[in-house]
Amino acid sequence: MSEYNFNQIEKKWQHYWEQNQTFKATAPSDKPKYYALDMFPYPSGAGLHVGHPLGYIASDIVSRYKRLKGFNVLHPMGFDAFGLPAEQYAIQTGQHPAITTEENITRYVEQLKNIGFSFDWEREVRTSDPGYYKWTQWIFMKLFNSYYNYTSGKAEPIENLVQEFETNGNSGVFAAMDEDTPTFTSDEWKEMSEQEKSVLLLKYRLTYVADAVVNWCPALGTVLANDEVVGGVSERGGYPVERKKMRQWMMRITAYAERLLQGLEEIDWPEPIKDMQRNWIGKSVGAELDFAVEASEEKIKVFTTRIDTIYGASFVVLAPEHELVEQITTSDQLDEVNAYVQVAKNRSERDRMTDVKTVTGVFTGAYAINPISQEKVQIWIADYVLAGYGTGAVMAVPGHDTRDYAFAKHFNLPIKEVVAGGNLEVEAYAAKEGRIINSEFLNGLSVKDAIKAGIAKAEELGVGKGRVQYRMRDAVFSRQRYWGEPVPVYFENDIPQLIQESKLPLELPKIDAYLPTETGEPPLGRAVDWKYNGQHEYELSTMPGWAGSSWYWYRYMDPQNDAAFADDDIIKYWRNVDLYIGGSEHATGHLLYSRFWNKFMFDLGLVPEHEPFKKLINQGMIQGRSNFVYRLKDSNTYVSFGLRDQYDTTQLHVDVNIVENDILDLEAFKNWRPENADAEFILEDGKYVCGVEIEKMSKSKYNVVNPDDIVAKQGADTLRMYEMFLGPLEQFKPWNTNGIDGVSKFLKKYWKLFHDNEGNFAVSDAKPTDEELKVLHKTIRKVEEDIERFSFNTSVSTFMICVNELTQFKTNKGAILEPLTIILAPYAPHITEEIWEKLGYTESISNAVFPQWNEAYLVESTFEYPVSINGKVRTKLSFALDAPREDMEKAVLADEQVIRFLEGKAPKKFIIVPGKIINVVA
Repeated sequence: MSEYNFNQIEKKWQHYWEQNQTFKATAPSDKPKYYALDMFPYPSGAGLHVGHPLGYIASDIVSRYKRLKGFNVLHPMGFDAFGLPAEQYAIQTGQHPAITTEENITRYVEQLKNIGFSFDWEREVRTSDPGYYKWTQWIFMKLFNSYYNYTSGKAEPIENLVQEFETNGNSGVFAAMDEDTPTFTSDEWKEMSEQEKSVLLLKYRLTYVADAVVNWCPALGTVLANDEVVGGVSERGGYPVERKKMRQWMMRITAYAERLLQGLEEIDWPEPIKDMQRNWIGKSVGAELDFAVEASEEKIKVFTTRIDTIYGASFVVLAPEHELVEQITTSDQLDEVNAYVQVAKNRSERDRMTDVKTVTGVFTGAYAINPISQEKVQIWIADYVLAGYGTGAVMAVPGHDTRDYAFAKHFNLPIKEVVAGGNLEVEAYAAKEGRIINSEFLNGLSVKDAIKAGIAKAEELGVGKGRVQYRMRDAVFSRQRYWGEPVPVYFENDIPQLIQESKLPLELPKIDAYLPTETGEPPLGRAVDWKYNGQHEYELSTMPGWAGSSWYWYRYMDPQNDAAFADDDIIKYWRNVDLYIGGSEHATGHLLYSRFWNKFMFDLGLVPEHEPFKKLINQGMIQGRSNFVYRLKDSNTYVSFGLRDQYDTTQLHVDVNIVENDILDLEAFKNWRPENADAEFILEDGKYVCGVEIEKMSKSKYNVVNPDDIVAKQGADTLRMYEMFLGPLEQFKPWNTNGIDGVSKFLKKYWKLFHDNEGNFAVSDAKPTDEELKVLHKTIRKVEEDIERFSFNTSVSTFMICVNELTQFKTNKGAILEPLTIILAPYAPHITEEIWEKLGYTESISNAVFPQWNEAYLVESTFEYPVSINGKVRTKLSFALDAPREDMEKAVLADEQVIRFLEGKAPKKFIIVPGKIINVVA
C-alpha cells in the first residue's frame, strides 16, 4: 500500500487488536502496574459527540505510553447503565429499559472502537448486569451489618456493638449514631424485644431507614439528590421539585467526614475539586447551646462557631422544616407560619443557600431565652436556615453575620455588635459606635481565648458544650423507580432484614408498567408474587444511580469472578487507580461517595488503599462552533453574513455538518428541511458565508459534530491528534472543523517520510547526521516530558515541527524514523502500526520499547553569534563553541558585512563573549 488510506489501515488494525487481544491485562505480574481509568459513561441514545472522547483520548495516550515504558497497564471501559432517561423512555413507550440500554451501549461500543482506544474490552462491566449488581448488593449488606467506631477510627461489624450492649450497655460507646439514640444499660438491653433491639441498631448501622426531608419530584416519581436539582426543578426534564419528608434508606457518610477531609491531603487532585469537597463536608469547630423556649419545656439547640458573640444574639431563626415549629408557634401566628412553610419546602436547598438577595421569614410568636445573658429574644422561621445543616436553628448575631444583618434590617430587629475588651478606650469606642461589650468572663480576651472561655462557661452552666460539626448530611440512598439495583432487604413486622447472601443477586422482577402503583407505591409494587420466601415484602425502592459507580474500578480488576467482587491477590496487585479522568461536575456526588465506600471497604480489609484515585484530571469541555444563516423577514430568502446588515433579517442556527469553512452547501441546505426546498440566496462573491458563534454543543443549536463523521472523512488518528491539539486538556476550547486539515496534512507528511516519490516504501540503513539525531532526541525528550505532565497539545506541536525538519533534511533513515514511529504511536496508533509492520516487525508496536533520549545529541556544538559593529548588530556568524579566538577574529574581519560597516577602519576593540555575542569597536 503506497497511499495513506486511513480507512483501510484503521479497520485493519482495530480488527488485529481485537483478534489478538493486544491490550489484555493480566495480573498479578512481575511488571510494575499502571491503572488508567475514565469515568464510565451513561449510554444515552444520542451516542457520542466529539466532546465526549476528549478525556478518553488523553487516558489512552497515557496507557499506550506506559505500555511502551514497560508497565502492565489496566485500561478498561464499561457503562453506568442504570438511570432515569432509559426509564422515562420505558414509561413513554412501554419498552423495557434493558432493551434501550443494550441498544445504546452497542452504539457506544461501536463508536469507541472506531476511535481506536486500547481498552481491554474483555473487562467491560455494566451496572445493570445482575452479575455486577450482585456485588453492589453485597457491599450494601456489609454496610448494613457495620457501624462506625470512633474509638478505633473505623467501621466494625455490628456484632461487636451487640456484644458491648450485652456487657456494658451503650453509655461507653463512642460511635456514629442518630442524635435521638437513648442511653441504656446492659440489663435494659437484655430486656428489650428483638424488634426493639432491631430498631435501636438502626440508629447505628452505616445504612439505615429513616424519615428524611428529601427532594421529591412528582413528575419523575422519585427522590433526587441535591446535585440533581437546579433552580427548584429536576436537572433532567426540568420538572418541579418539592421538599418532602419521606421514609428513605440512608448512608451514614457523616461518620467518615473527618477522614474524607484528611484524605484530600494524600491525593493529587485539582485544588478546586478538593475545595468543593471541603466546603461540602463543611467542618466547623464551635459550641452547641440550648436556648430554652419561654413558657415551654422545649429547648432549641443551636450551633455556633463564635460563642464569644453570644451577647450580640438578638433573635433565633429556625428552618421552616424544624420539628419544633409546629409546637411553639402561637395561635395568632399559625396561619402565616403554615403558609410560609408550604412555600419554603418547595425551594431546593441550593436555591435557599445561594439566594442572598431575597429576605423572607415569619415570626412564630414564641420567645427563647439566651442561655448566657438570660435575655428574651424572638423566634423566627426563615428559609435561609436549612433543616439538613447543623441543628436546623441559628442564634442570629446581625452585627457579625451578613445574612442575619439583612434579616434584622428587613424586619427591624435589634442589631448589636460585640467588642471584646474591657479597658476605657474600648468602652468609649463601643459606646460611641452603639456596640456592646462582652460581659463578665469574655472581657479583655482575644477571639480565640474568648471562644474557649465561652464554651467552658456553657459547660459549667449546663447549657451547652464544645462540638465539632460538619455541614454534610447522611446521603439519601433510595429512588422510587424501577430501573436500578433492588435493595436486598425484606420487612418483617416493619423492620428491615437482609436476605440470605446465597440469594444474591436479587434481580429486578417483571412488571406491567414502569409507573408508580395506583396507591402511590414505587413501580416495584406492581410485581406479582414478588416476596421473600413467598411471604415477606421486599423493599420497593431501588438504589440510586451512584450505588454501582461507587466501587466499579475494583470490578474491572476481576470482572468474571462469581465468588467475590474481585480476587484478593489481584486487588493487592492493582491496588487503586493511578490516573482518573472525568468531569468536575461529579465533585460532591460520585467522587465523594466513591471515597466513602472505598474507605469503608478498606476498614473491612477488602481493599488495600484508603483512597481510590491517586491522580484526578478534569478534562475541559469542547464547545460547539455554531453556524448561522440570516433569513429575510416574511420570506424564504437567506442573506450571506457580510450583507446581513443591509437587510431586515432573522438569525437562525444551521446544521454545522452542511457547512465547510463557514461556507454553506446550498443544495444540502435545501435538502436539510422540507421548508428549505425553495430557498433563495443573496450571495457574496458567489458564496453563502455563515455567521459563527462559540456555544455549548447541543442538538438544539445544530452544532453537534459526530465523531463517526470525522473518522470517516479524516480518520481516527486525525481526530485523536486534533482533539489533543485544540488546547490544554483541562481547559474549555471550541471545536472548529476548519482547523482539522493541519493535523491531517501532518499525518500525510509523516507517511511520506517512509516513501519515495513513486510511493514505494523506502527506508535506508544509512547513518544519521548529527542534525537528524538532534531533531529526534529533542522530540523524544519533549514528548516524554509532555506526557508525564499531561500536556498533550504541546506534544502534537512538537511532532509537527519534527516532521517538518526531517522533511527538509529529506530524512528516510530507519535509525531516525523507527524511534519517531514509537513515540508517535500513543497519539496515532493506526498509522504507526502500519508503518511498524512495513519496517518488518511482526508484533504490535504496543510491544515496542519507548526510546531513551541521549543528552549527548542535544548538546549544542556551535552557536550563531550576533555580531555588533560599534554597538549595533549588523550580521550573524556561526562558530564552534570551542573555536580558537584567533580563528574567530579572522573570520569576523573577513566577513563582507563586517568589512562594509567598518568602512576601512581598523578595530580598536574586539570583544567575544563565548556563546553570547561578538562586538567590534572601530
